[in-house]
Amino acid sequence: MSSGMNSLLESEDLVDVTLAVQGKCLKAHKMVLSVCSPYFKELFKSNPCQHPIVFMKDVSYEALSDLLQFMYQGEVQVSQENLTTFIKTAEALQIKGLTADGNGSAENETSETHEKPQRHVEEYKPMPRPKNNPHPQ
Repeated sequence: MSSGMNSLLESEDLVDVTLAVQGKCLKAHKMVLSVCSPYFKELFKSNPCQHPIVFMKDVSYEALSDLLQFMYQGEVQVSQENLTTFIKTAEALQIKGLTADGNGSAENETSETHEKPQRHVEEYKPMPRPKNNPHPQ
């Protein structure tokens, strides 16, 4: 099952959401993100778009890419130097399986709070293709 899910992600088949982070884009499936994260589920419910573009601030591209891999494969390898950012991002996005409960609370809570990343959602609308005009005016 996880290999099939991963191939969907890699081939970008049937993607219906774009996550824009640090000037780069990651494409995914709203259903997968919603199942794995109450944060994304609420985001998509409150912003019903056919293909939203979610601009993620305060999130690193590498952490989000690693989290997508975890959501689609159920496992991920994260380098030691990126582990803190990865865990903080997982907690902020309430990723199930990386937090103590479905609400995103860490098992060993500290006094530090993890704020949800700022985001901006827009609907994806493909640009019309220009007509080939061999004689521009």
